[in-house]
Amino acid sequence: LSTAQKLGLVEPPSLPLTAEEWVKIKRRSIQHGDSVQPCAICREEFALQPQVHVNCNYFFQACLKAFEKFTGKKSCPMCRKEHYQTRVIHDGAHLFKIKCAIRIQASWRGYIVRKWYKNLRKTVPPKDSKLRKQFFEKKVQQISNRLLSSYNINLDEFFSEIDSSIAASQDVFQQLEGKEILISETDWEKIQMQAFRQEIFDCAICIMPLSPTVHPACLFSDNSNQFSRQTVLLSCSHLFHHTCLQAFEEFSLGERRICPLCRSCYQKKILRC
Repeated sequence: LSTAQKLGLVEPPSLPLTAEEWVKIKRRSIQHGDSVQPCAICREEFALQPQVHVNCNYFFQACLKAFEKFTGKKSCPMCRKEHYQTRVIHDGAHLFKIKCAIRIQASWRGYIVRKWYKNLRKTVPPKDSKLRKQFFEKKVQQISNRLLSSYNINLDEFFSEIDSSIAASQDVFQQLEGKEILISETDWEKIQMQAFRQEIFDCAICIMPLSPTVHPACLFSDNSNQFSRQTVLLSCSHLFHHTCLQAFEEFSLGERRICPLCRSCYQKKILRC
C-alpha cells in the first residue's frame, strides 16, 4: 500500500477474492453463457486456448495483457473497472471440445442417414408413377449391363467356334452317308411287327390299299382281288407300294433317299407272299 492509502487519505484496493467468491462468479458466468461468446478484444473463439476471467464477469484471451500495455493502465476493456482481479480458467476449451464432438456426431449421423436413404432408394420403388418408371428402367439397365459384362463379346472367337462346330457336323453326316448299317432278318421282323401295330392299310403316296399279305385282316374284304402290287417295308417302319416308292425316288431331287412321311434316311425290303 502507498503512504496515502496507509494514512486513509486514499481508498486502498479491494482484497483478493476468496475461492468461494470465484465459484459464485463462475457460476453466474456459466448461467449467462459468457464462455461461449468470443473474446471481446480480438473477437476470436477461445477454442483450446486458456481464458482470463476478470472478477467483473468478463472473459478475455491472453490479448488482455497487450491491451493493458497499449492503454498504459489496468482497466477492464468492457466496464472500465480499475484494479480488477484475474484468474485463468479452461471452461472455454471444455465447451469447445463438447461442441466439436457434437459436430462430429452430427456429420457421422448425417452420413449414415444419407447412406441408408440411398440404399432405400435402390431397393424400394417410389409411389409416384414417373419416378417408379425411372426406377424400373434403371434396374433393367443395370441388369443388362451386368449381363453384357459377364459375357465374352469376342466375335472372331465366337464365329470360329461356330465354323468348327459346323465342320464337325458335316464330317459326321458324311460318315453316316458313306456307311450304311446292315439290318439283320431279326431286325426286319421287329420293324415289320412295329409296322403292323401302326395299322397302316393304305399307301401314303397313292392313297390305295396295300397287299393283303402284309395285313391278314384285309383278306376278308370284298375287294381283295384288287391287290396285285408288291409292298415295300422301310427301316423307319413305314409301308408303301414298291412302284410308288420307286416313282417317288425318281422324282426326288436329292441324292439321299428320304422317307416321304418322316423324312429320315432308310433302307427298304420288299415283302413277299
